Amino acid sequence: MGCGSCSTGGCAPAGCKSNGSCLTNGCSKLDVYDWLSHMDMPSNYKPFNIIEIKFKGSRKEFYLNTENLYLEAGELVAVETTTGGYDIGHVSLTGELVRMQLKKRHVRTEDVVKKIYRKATPTDVDKWKVSKDLEFETMHKSRVLAKELGLAMKLSDVDYQGDRTKATFYYTAEGRVDFRELIKKMAETFRIRIEMRQIGMRQEASRLGGIGSCGRELCCSTWLTDFKTVSTSAARYQNLSLNTLKLAGQCGKLKCCLNYELDTYMDALKDIPDNVERLETMTGTVRHQKTDIFKKLMWFSYPNDENWIALDISRVKEVQKLNKEGIKPEFLKEEVPEEDKPIVAKVFDYENVVGQDSLTRLDNKGGRNKKNNRKKGNKPKVPTNPQAEAVAAPQQVKQVARPNPSQVNKPAEPSAERTAGTSKNNKRRKNNRNNNNRERPAE
Repeated sequence: MGCGSCSTGGCAPAGCKSNGSCLTNGCSKLDVYDWLSHMDMPSNYKPFNIIEIKFKGSRKEFYLNTENLYLEAGELVAVETTTGGYDIGHVSLTGELVRMQLKKRHVRTEDVVKKIYRKATPTDVDKWKVSKDLEFETMHKSRVLAKELGLAMKLSDVDYQGDRTKATFYYTAEGRVDFRELIKKMAETFRIRIEMRQIGMRQEASRLGGIGSCGRELCCSTWLTDFKTVSTSAARYQNLSLNTLKLAGQCGKLKCCLNYELDTYMDALKDIPDNVERLETMTGTVRHQKTDIFKKLMWFSYPNDENWIALDISRVKEVQKLNKEGIKPEFLKEEVPEEDKPIVAKVFDYENVVGQDSLTRLDNKGGRNKKNNRKKGNKPKVPTNPQAEAVAAPQQVKQVARPNPSQVNKPAEPSAERTAGTSKNNKRRKNNRNNNNRERPAE
């Protein structure tokens, strides 16, 4: 199944489980927007006969359209290969944009010699899908063979040709690997032609994909196509801690995103003075504590003083120039606008109405006291205040005068004296039974 725009149903990249509907646009990494598609060409215009085709793993190549086939972006075509047979790929770009792409990649039109055979037929598509389904199993078996031979290499991906006559194995290794014996065993096992290609760690992460520490898909597997070198100086210029766990990506190398904002930091650092560790004043020596390169502010402090003094970069350069001439200013005055001053949090006093600020308000202390009272048999306390008794008396009269209708037919509860007497009688009966049982001889 693929996207609905393709009659052959093979527009979705191989291995995509969402049929080309990824939220992060990872399936269409190599797609190009044809901004000339809605423009009418001149009547005597001859279409450009070179087509750009994309394959698995961010691979693009140029082919000659010698048959003058009408092709649109996303269609599957059968193209020529250097080792014989044919391969299946998607049309990514047509028309004049291909000419601009050739110029961008420094490829001459005379160097493009491979041809487009035809549009992919349903038979070609079925055979291509079957070959793509074999890639995972083939990679697993090849890893087992490499482990048996003890080769210091990691097979990361396998790419079958469209006609299932050749397979390209991509691997990573720190040094040179002698895999001649491995190729012999793989050729005997899979009965196809084998090609080995060594790639870098970044290319491996691009082919495999994954989720970065930012929570998004890897840039190299979604939109990034060129990999520039990343050094630790990029982290130093951005005042980042040199922690390998935070700076390294899925590939084990420094993250590519360290270069995204490097130019902005480099432009901001042009105005920041160098070697400003301390400044001399009449009241003492101040030491540099912090720098905000975007607000053009630098903070200094006197020894044994927690209050930092913020100075503008122009003032810092002025004081630095005076120190080189042997002149010390009287004091340093803080020069920070109101908008840049830190906001001091206000402390509000709240009344403790229901015990919000009590740390022990959730502790179940009352439950233990109730259990202890039950064990000891303590009676509930009776108020000794005569006013309380006088107030409670009419309430009892009212309750007797107006009983609850639901309790009219209920039997009256026994009084406290009667219950006390019955409880004593019950205890005596139990004691007599126990004594009788003890005196009774065993049968």
